[in-house]
Amino acid sequence: MHGTLKYYQQEASKLRRQIRDIQNSNRHIVGESLGSLNFKELKNLEGRLEKGINRVRSKKNELLMAEIEYMQKREMELQHDNMYLRAKISQGARLNPEQQDSSVKQGTAVYEPGLSSHDQSQHYNRNYIPVNLLEPNLHFSGQDQPPLQLV
Repeated sequence: MHGTLKYYQQEASKLRRQIRDIQNSNRHIVGESLGSLNFKELKNLEGRLEKGINRVRSKKNELLMAEIEYMQKREMELQHDNMYLRAKISQGARLNPEQQDSSVKQGTAVYEPGLSSHDQSQHYNRNYIPVNLLEPNLHFSGQDQPPLQLV
């Protein structure tokens, strides 16, 4: 019985020492309590930190590249959707007059490429929004800028 008590006391002492060492190591990693370290220990700590930083940067770059790839795919999807919507608008401009009248009554605007913005606003009841924002010749600042690139 006395032998098992001594064994557990030694184990508890060993575990307390390990906890203390781990806490000290954690303090060193965050740059605290460095006064007790000699040159060799500081150099070792620096190497461990640099390896850790490199792993963090590598993972960060991996995530950034995946995000860039996703955004490029999303850009292509949006461009495709934009082309599709422009085609639908162009189709809507060729509706026969009775379909245009029903569109206006339902509160939907029909794009007419031959009319200026002012003519369109005169054409529609003031409760309806003209679709002049979708004119293909509108130029928005930033369209000529190249896509962002990471260096």
